[in-house]
Formats: sequence, structure tokens, C-alpha cells
Amino acid sequence: MGHLTKRRLAVAIAAATALSTLVACGGSESEAEKAKEITFWTPQTTPQRVAAQEKVAARFTEKTGIKVKVVPLSETDQQQSLATGAASGDVPDVMLHSSNSTAAWRSQGLLNTKAAEEVVSDLGAETFNANALKAFSLDGKAGAVPSDGWVHLLVYRKDLLQAANVKVPTNLEEVATAATTMKATGVTGIALGTQSGTASGTEGIYSMFQSAGCQLVREGAVTIDSPECTRAAELFKVLRDSSRQGDFDVTSARAAYLAGKSSMLLFSTHILDELAGLDKANPPTCTQCKADPTFLSKNSGFITVLDRNHPAQYGATLGYGIPEGANTAGAKEFIKFMLEDGYSDTVASATEGRIPLRNGTKADPNAYLDAWGKLGIGPEAKSSVAELYGPEMVTQIRDGMNAVGLWGMGTKDSPLAGAVTAQGVLAQFLERLYAGESPAQVTKGMAEQVKKVQAEL
Repeated sequence: MGHLTKRRLAVAIAAATALSTLVACGGSESEAEKAKEITFWTPQTTPQRVAAQEKVAARFTEKTGIKVKVVPLSETDQQQSLATGAASGDVPDVMLHSSNSTAAWRSQGLLNTKAAEEVVSDLGAETFNANALKAFSLDGKAGAVPSDGWVHLLVYRKDLLQAANVKVPTNLEEVATAATTMKATGVTGIALGTQSGTASGTEGIYSMFQSAGCQLVREGAVTIDSPECTRAAELFKVLRDSSRQGDFDVTSARAAYLAGKSSMLLFSTHILDELAGLDKANPPTCTQCKADPTFLSKNSGFITVLDRNHPAQYGATLGYGIPEGANTAGAKEFIKFMLEDGYSDTVASATEGRIPLRNGTKADPNAYLDAWGKLGIGPEAKSSVAELYGPEMVTQIRDGMNAVGLWGMGTKDSPLAGAVTAQGVLAQFLERLYAGESPAQVTKGMAEQVKKVQAEL
């Protein structure tokens, strides 16, 4: 009887061992399958851009065997979904997002910053746009890997300024003087976002204030009421008053320039294809454009760094982040592919608005930027920036992207700056500025409101 019990025990142990081995193997297979799949969130959500990204992802799968689920998701939706997913453990593996989100997510402990640092190190930190790398970093450590972005251009009519004997401006003071002079000739001096309380107004303030050397915050101290910022506010009103068509949002500002009704325009690099008549949805409508749709591209000049003494252009920067709990190995492979083999095809999904933030490789420092300059722009991608505006324009845009600076970037002030921008705090004060309140009082009010946001963080 005792012997039989030992036999049964041995069989039971063997069976249990076999079962546990089977379960373990099954678990390993499941984990292996999981390691061969990643989910990628992208804010590039138009059907054309999604299709382009899916093609690049398919190439990655063909090369590595790792399947990619491309999920179009606006940045606002990403923020909400990541917070929910982090609580349940259901997170994506890679997210393309702005540097403002990097700062917020990093402060919440949602990003695998070690993984991002490793990707930057593997590719070579020196191959990236230094300012962009700073925007995604804190204390010199990357929170996400820079990918691409756009920069504000100050576009001007070469023919109109020359006819009025107005020199090309080199700082905000000169832009204000030029705008006032040009208004007297019968056109709007400069078209830019000036509508109070709007995202367009926020961009206009940010862009012009930065170029004047104004800082929102320094090492935790709110400085939007500094003398530099107060002077910037005064000049901003001069720019606004140079309009012959009222206050502008981004759309109406572009329309004014395309119609030949403004001598200058503040706009992103997305304007490049439209000036050349390559976007049927936003065609040039100036009198001369009827005979020659490329008239504006031929007669426009571009300032990509307004003030060389304060090289701080407004722009957008996107980077790849890896959340905590993601498939880190697969995510790192994917990001490297997107910034190497798949880079040109990735930025080609919207060339004029996706300028490489990795300029090149260790062997060829400008390889990717040079390749970008030869990509077609506009919906049909017929002509490149280099073909339309000359190779020197590619260099100018590189200089502009190298000068992109965001308030608080690379410091612990970044979450505050991001919150102020997202909430449109500063643009809420434009109406008071336009109504005659002194610039000093306006910036004082701005500072008080920024401090309230700071206290809530």
C-alpha cells in the first residue's frame, strides 16, 4: 500500500512538472508573441498621413518581424488615454507627441526616460538638433527622442518692401516700424494671429515676445512682466494696429497674404507649398497670381531667425516617447528605424510641416536635412523646397529649426510653460491691451495669472 502511494506520488509529481513546463512554455510563447507586436500612437491623423505612416511601419515589420498597430490619436486624446491606461497597465509602446507633453508625463513618472536616453545615445546625441534635444530633456537627460517639427517664418513681399524703400527687418522693433510704414501704402503691414483669447493669439504672442528676449519664467520666478516683455507687448499692439482688416486668426492671416493684401505674414513652414500654388485648398488669389500662380513664391522673402541677438523662434517639436510598462525592446527598435531607414518617408507624409530634428548621421551630419530639402511639398508633392526656393532656403530653415526655443524647455519650468500655453493664459489679456490699458499693466496682469497656474501645478 505504501509502495503504491509512492508510485502515485511520483506520477503526480511528473504530471505536475509536465503541466507546469507546458504552462511555462505557453507563457513564454505568449510573451514572445507580445514582444513581436507594438502599438504606435501618432498625432498625424489625416487619412493621407496615416496611410503614409502605415507604409513605413510595414517596412519595419518586413525588416524585423515586429508588427505595428498605428493608432491615430490627437495629442489631447493621447494625454487622456495615457493617464487612463497607466492606471490599468494598458499603455502603447511608442507615442509621437510634443515636448510639452514630455515634460508633463515625465513629471508624472509615465515615461521610460532610460529607454529614450539609450536610443539617443545609440544614434548619437550629436546627430540631433541641439535645441530640440534640450526641449525633450531635463537636466541633460532625454525624456523622449526628437523626430520632426516646424518653425515660424516671417514672410515678406520683396517687391512691396523695395517699392516703399523699407529694409528687411532684423528684429521686432524693425518689424513694427516696417509694418506701420507699409500700412500707409495701402496694405496691411503684417498679418499674424492677434485675436484675443484664441490659440492664434497665443502663437502670435509667443512668437513675437520670444524674439524680443522676453521670458515667461526663469528658475521658478515668473518674469512675463519684465521690461523686455512689457516692450514686447507694446510692439505687439503696433503690429496689430498695422492691419487694415481687423484682428486675424491663422486662417485669415494666411488668406490676407495669399490675396496680396498684406506685406508681411507670420506663419509656419506649412505656407511654403501654398505660396507656390501647390495646394488647391489654399491657392494664391492675388491679382498677379491669376496669370502666374507662382508669383508669390517668386516675390516672397523669408526670415527664419528674426533676431540673431535673441535666436528664439517659435515652433513645434515632436518626439517619440516610450511609456513605462511598454514593450521597450520593440519600441526602441521601431524608433531607431523611424529615425534611420524610415526617416525620409516619415517626414515626406507632410514635408513642409515635418522638418527633421535629426539633421544627419555621424558620418554625414546633414544627410537627413539635405534629403528633406529634395522631398516634394504640398498635397501632390510635385516640387521640393530646394527646387522652388533654392538650396539656400533649406539652410535657412535648418537655422530656423536650430533656433526654435520654447519657454522653460529643458528645465523644471517646462510644465508651467506648457500649462500656460495650453490654457491660452496670455492671449486672454490682448483685449485689454487693444482697449488702451498700458503694456506694463497688461504684463503685470499676465504675471499674476501665470502665478495662479503655477500654484495649481
